[in-house]
Amino acid sequence: MSLSKMPNIGKVTERQLIEAGIETPEQLREIGAKEALMRIRLKSDPEACVRVLYGLQGAIDGVKDTALDEQTKRDLLAFFRAL
Repeated sequence: MSLSKMPNIGKVTERQLIEAGIETPEQLREIGAKEALMRIRLKSDPEACVRVLYGLQGAIDGVKDTALDEQTKRDLLAFFRAL
């Protein structure tokens, strides 16, 4: 399965993940959304926003980013603000 087959992962995000050294859904799940966002910000998009983080977590969870539960969103937002 390619990254772009995951929810929330379009061609741009797939390219960013590959540039960040994350080439498979399994690698994304293993690394996690927070680490993946940090790698994307370091390697290809220093301005990647919290919506990217939500999308990555949704992809890992197999849901649209809008379907993430409120606790998960709060946790991700707190992480993002601390960057």
